[in-house]
Amino acid sequence: MALLKIARMGNPVLHQVAQAVSDPKAPEIQSLIADMMETMADARGAGLAAPQVHQLLRLFVYHVPTNRVANPEDALLPRVLINPEITPVGDEMIICSEGCLSIPGLRADVPRYARVRYSGLDENGDVVEGEATGFHANVLQHENDHLNGILYPQRITDFNRFGYVEEIFR
Repeated sequence: MALLKIARMGNPVLHQVAQAVSDPKAPEIQSLIADMMETMADARGAGLAAPQVHQLLRLFVYHVPTNRVANPEDALLPRVLINPEITPVGDEMIICSEGCLSIPGLRADVPRYARVRYSGLDENGDVVEGEATGFHANVLQHENDHLNGILYPQRITDFNRFGYVEEIFR
């Protein structure tokens, strides 16, 4: 496994639409997933999308840490979602405080759907699907945006809550 270089805001790779993964079990995809898991853990992130590590592929890794959920049973260990489909369930929106490994040191309040349905493939090529709420729904939407060339500042509706972490949380 290896730590991968994370593209930062301004790099054109972050504004391109990623391509579907044709064979999730291919050795190069399995290696990419392992390297992304290691990179996400090292960077202390909640998620990491392939375009963030200069790979225009429709996959991301993520987890739901216990400090981001009210009920510890809602925490999720690191996992991958390949060729994801994310669709809102209803119209309810919530405001999420978001940061991004590609935009270090900044955070903003971003509107996201409160509940989403997701489907895709796991690292074995098996179908995974479900519904997510709260932080789980937030991270799925954030990482899926990366696959479509969208960074969270493009979703901000109130720039009064966009700034450097140390200024916002003073």
